[in-house]
Amino acid sequence: MPTNMPSTLQYYKVMFAGLFSLILTMGVARFSLTPLLPVMMDVTFLNNASGGWLASINYMGYMTGVLITASISDLKLKFKLYRAGLIVAIITTVGMAFAENYILWSIMRFFAGLTAAAGLLMGSGLILNWMLRNGHRAELGIHFGGAGLGITLSAAVAMVMAGHLDWAKQWEVFAIVGAFLAIPAWVWLPAPDTSHVTHAGEKLVDKPPSKAWMSILFTAYFCAGFGYVISATFLVAIVENQPKLQGNGSIVWLVTGLAAAPACIFWDRVARKIGELKALFIAYGINIVGIIIPVFNHSFFAVLLSGVLFGATFIGIVSLMLTMVGKFFPTKPAKPMGKLTLSYGTAQIIAPALSGMMAEASGNYDMPLILGGAFMGVGMILIYTLMLQKEKSTKMA
Repeated sequence: MPTNMPSTLQYYKVMFAGLFSLILTMGVARFSLTPLLPVMMDVTFLNNASGGWLASINYMGYMTGVLITASISDLKLKFKLYRAGLIVAIITTVGMAFAENYILWSIMRFFAGLTAAAGLLMGSGLILNWMLRNGHRAELGIHFGGAGLGITLSAAVAMVMAGHLDWAKQWEVFAIVGAFLAIPAWVWLPAPDTSHVTHAGEKLVDKPPSKAWMSILFTAYFCAGFGYVISATFLVAIVENQPKLQGNGSIVWLVTGLAAAPACIFWDRVARKIGELKALFIAYGINIVGIIIPVFNHSFFAVLLSGVLFGATFIGIVSLMLTMVGKFFPTKPAKPMGKLTLSYGTAQIIAPALSGMMAEASGNYDMPLILGGAFMGVGMILIYTLMLQKEKSTKMA
C-alpha cells in the first residue's frame, strides 16, 4: 500500500497544477474583466459597445493561441509555452492598471487571451497525456474545476475591493493574486514524456472519428461558444443594468463560479454512466434555460438561478468536449483539442462585439441572450444527430 502513495500524490499534484493554471489564466487573466467591466464603465470612457469589443479582442488573442496549439505537435514546446502563459497572465493583468488607454487595454486583453489558450488547451493536453500514460481514467473534472473556481475568485476579490479601491488598484490586486497561483501551476506539472508507450508498456494509438462526424461536433461546439460568451462577458453588466438589482452583480457572478467549480466532476460522473454525447445533450438543454431566464424575469432570484444553471453547464460542456476529442488522439491530445476550440473561439470573437452593439442600441441585453439561447438550441440538435449516428453504428456492429 505505501508504494502506491507517491503515484497517488503525483496524480493530485498534476491535477491541481492544472486547476491552479486555469484559476490564473481564466479566472484572473480572463474572468476578472467581467466584475471589473461595470466599475470601469462607471468611471472611464468605456460603454457597452467598447466593453464588448474589449472582450472580442480578448478572444482574438485566445483564437491566436488556439491556432498555435492546433499547429504544434511537439509536447516539449507546448510545455514551454504553457509556462510562458503563466507569466504573461500576470503581466497582462497588471498591465490593465497602467493607464486609461484603450490601445493599452486592447493589447493586454489580446495577450491575456493567449494565456487562456495556454492554460485551457496546452495545460489540458499535457495533463490528459500524462494521465493516459500513467494508467489513470481520462477525466479532467478536477482540472477544469479551475475555471469555476476562477470565476468564484474573481467575484470574491472584486466584492472585497468594491468601494475601497479604484479600478486600476483592483487590477493590481488581481495580478498579485495571480502571482501566487502561478507557483503551484509551474512547479507541480512535470515535463512531458514524449514516447508513444504508457508506463505499463502499452502502445498509444490514435483512433480518429470520421471527418463528417467531427464537422458536426465542431459546429455544435461553435454554437456552445456563442451561447457561453454572451453570459460570461455580460452577466454582471446585465444585473447592474437593472435599477433594483444594482450592487448585486458580483454576488451573481460569485454564485455562478460556485456552481461551476464542482460541475466538471459532476458531468464526468454523468458521462461515465450514460456517455459523453447524452451528457452533452442534457447540459446544452440546461444551459439554454440558464441563458434566457433574465429575458423573462428580472428578479434577483431569477438572475441567481440563471447564474447557477449557466455555471453548472458551460464548463461541463467544455470539459466533456475536449476530453472526448482528446481520447481519440492519446499521442497528441492538445492538437485536436485546439482544432475543436477554433470553432468555439470563432464564436467568442463574433458574439461579444455583436452583443455589445445590440445592447447599446436597445438599452438592454434581451436580444443577445435570445440569440445565445437560439444558437445553443441548434447545437443541441446537432448533438442529437451525433447520438443517432452512434446508435446506428452500434446496431450495425
